[in-house]
Amino acid sequence: MIIQVSSGQGPPECELAVGKLYESLCKEYPDMELLFCHKSKHSGLYSSVLLSSEADLSELDGSVQWICKSPFRPHHGRKNWFIDVSIVPDVENVCEEQDVRFESFRSGGKGGQNVNKVETGVRLIHIPTGIAVTSTSQRSQYQNKKDALRKLNAILADMQSAAVAKQTHTAWREKNRLVRGNPVRVYEGIEFRRKR
Repeated sequence: MIIQVSSGQGPPECELAVGKLYESLCKEYPDMELLFCHKSKHSGLYSSVLLSSEADLSELDGSVQWICKSPFRPHHGRKNWFIDVSIVPDVENVCEEQDVRFESFRSGGKGGQNVNKVETGVRLIHIPTGIAVTSTSQRSQYQNKKDALRKLNAILADMQSAAVAKQTHTAWREKNRLVRGNPVRVYEGIEFRRKR
C-alpha cells in the first residue's frame, strides 16, 4: 500500500511532524520504504513523503495531530500541528508476457498465394485489458508477430504512463486536502510519543 504524508501548506512545525511521523512509521512497519520525498526549503524538513509497505495502512488515512510547543518559535502560542496522510492508489503492472494470447489467421489481400494459403496474419490479445492488436502487413507470421508486439507494447506503455500521471496527480491533489480536527492519531512532545 502506498501513502503520502504531507504538511499541506503548513509551517515548518508541520514539516518537522512529517519527518517525525515517517520515522515513527518505519519503527512500526519494518518494511516501510521511502519512494519519494519533497524536501522543505528548511534544512532537514519535508513538505511531503511518499511511503510504501505491504501492510494495510488504511487506518492512517486522515489527519494526524502533533501536540508540541514550536521548536522553531519559542514564544508562539500555538501547540497543535496537523499533517495529512492519504492513501495513494496503486498503479497496476499492465505488461506481463503470460497475459498475452496469440492467434494466427489467413491475411488475404496483396502478397500472392502465400498470404492466402498460410496463416501469416497475427492477432495479440492482452487478456487483463482486452486490448486486441492485429498485424497483416508483413509476408511472414514471425514479422507480423513482431509488429503486433511492438504495437501492443506501445499501447500498454501509453496506458502505464497515463496511470502513473494519474497517481502523481492524485497524490498532489491530496496534498492540499488537510483537515484539521478529528485526527486518526495524536502524537505528543518533541519525542513524538503516540498518545492515541
